[in-house]
Amino acid sequence: MQTRLNFAKAAPAAYKAVLALESHVQSSGLERRFIHLIKLRASQINGCAYCVDMHVKEARTDGLSEQWINLMCVWRESPLYDARERALLGWVDAITDIAHAGAPDADYAALKAHFSEAEMTEITVAIGTINIWNRLAVGFRLQHPIDALAQVA
Repeated sequence: MQTRLNFAKAAPAAYKAVLALESHVQSSGLERRFIHLIKLRASQINGCAYCVDMHVKEARTDGLSEQWINLMCVWRESPLYDARERALLGWVDAITDIAHAGAPDADYAALKAHFSEAEMTEITVAIGTINIWNRLAVGFRLQHPIDALAQVA
């Protein structure tokens, strides 16, 4: 797969606008684990290898467990995630696939049970922001770095 174009160079003002939105998400007051959850889960749904690679590494750096990271793609089948995380994961799934899911009342109610209206708004902005990044990265075929392979004895 070949990178199609460098979107940051092609449209610097658009790139800066997305960076500003990202800066808002980072300073929104949402817990770091929730930001990691949003970014990683949406990137999984959108099939963005670049973003999955980046957000897995960031989550590890911030101390989230390998199990927490690895089971996110099958979160409904795992008891690992607490009620707040499960509500958030359901909302990420619904908003990321909004054309099919339509933001169901059940997912909204679960989110509302655990988060304030301000938090729900910040969460939804964070979901929208990672979806923008995913669309840029997937659409223009941004390539993730290849780490050194582990040597098997």
